[in-house]
Amino acid sequence: MLRWGILGTGFISHAMLGAIRDSDNSTVAMLCGRNEAALSDLSAQYCVAHTTTDQAELFANPDVDVIYIALPNHLHRAATEAAMATGKPVLCEKSLTTTMEDAQALVASVRAANIFFAEGLMYLAHPFMQQLVTVLRAPSVGELRSVSGFYAADIWQMVNPAGGGTLYNLGCYPASLLHLVVQTMCGEEAFASRSIAAFGNIGKDSTLQDASLSVRFDNGVLANLHSTDGHGMAHAFTIVTTKGTLRFATNPWLPEAGENRMIWQPYDGPARDIVVETKHDAFYHQTKMVERALAMGAKEASRPSPRLSDSLEIMQFLTDWEAAALGKDTPQ
Repeated sequence: MLRWGILGTGFISHAMLGAIRDSDNSTVAMLCGRNEAALSDLSAQYCVAHTTTDQAELFANPDVDVIYIALPNHLHRAATEAAMATGKPVLCEKSLTTTMEDAQALVASVRAANIFFAEGLMYLAHPFMQQLVTVLRAPSVGELRSVSGFYAADIWQMVNPAGGGTLYNLGCYPASLLHLVVQTMCGEEAFASRSIAAFGNIGKDSTLQDASLSVRFDNGVLANLHSTDGHGMAHAFTIVTTKGTLRFATNPWLPEAGENRMIWQPYDGPARDIVVETKHDAFYHQTKMVERALAMGAKEASRPSPRLSDSLEIMQFLTDWEAAALGKDTPQ
């Protein structure tokens, strides 16, 4: 039985608490948060006996085996470093951080501690993504030529502005899926070799609210991504190859319990529905991924979930996108 400590009382904690409750191999040992009213509500709703407003108490608790960090993005580095200092494995919500300086420091602390860490891009743990990888590796799919994707959700009023705006709240989803596709079809080194151009708009909270990006990878593959947290609730992601197109018919970044679908349309022949049906959502499968990894003594997740090097590459991509959209020099 894996005993979880949950740090944070926002809406994302509800998703993980529900997933842990549904797993036969996990339980919540302690909740931690600054908002005492929210802490009390979570404790009552999910029947968690032990709560604290002190992070240090959570990290030092011998009855906690693993920490889930559900804080705003700009707080991920400090919380991860503090958890690692007490020897606790960590599942930390996406995005990794909001700057490359913090990302590199976080990764250095994880490597020095030699303890399990995974970034919480939960959708990558779902069997839907494993099926995607299988499809992309099939010779009948052909070679990758281009990718297009967007994610729009009107959530800017729900998130902390210090968390970095649309790219670190939503853009990380199409960015990380593009990363998986390019890595799977073109090799481990292909994603980092690229040129980009980007544009953006600043929103009412003074963060980047709309952001678009065009990419040319050095192997000739093209990509266009768009992210906004200022309007809508919509998603799309299409992969174009030399032999056809692969399109997600359901949300790739929020795979649900039940049916999740993508459609392979060859240039010559009928379309084929690819359906993955499970009894649980992505947060549940992420919980099971952590259970398996810790049971095996692994120090990081296995693909399609992000390894530490994958999280760092995705973070560099996001900061490059942000800098280009704002007309700034790229941080390294």
